[in-house]
Amino acid sequence: MAYVIGEDCIACGSCISECPSEAISEGDIYSIDPDLCTECGTCADVCPNEAISLP
Repeated sequence: MAYVIGEDCIACGSCISECPSEAISEGDIYSIDPDLCTECGTCADVCPNEAISLP
């Protein structure tokens, strides 16, 4: 089950550079490609707004 980015995302960019599988895409609210996400949790660990979690 891939991580998801919720509405609390402020598009700060902290998670993108940390994702080892490059599963995160930019936008008003960032998104995670579930086919690329390896569920490592690195993105959730660095998110300052706690907007990333498992569904």
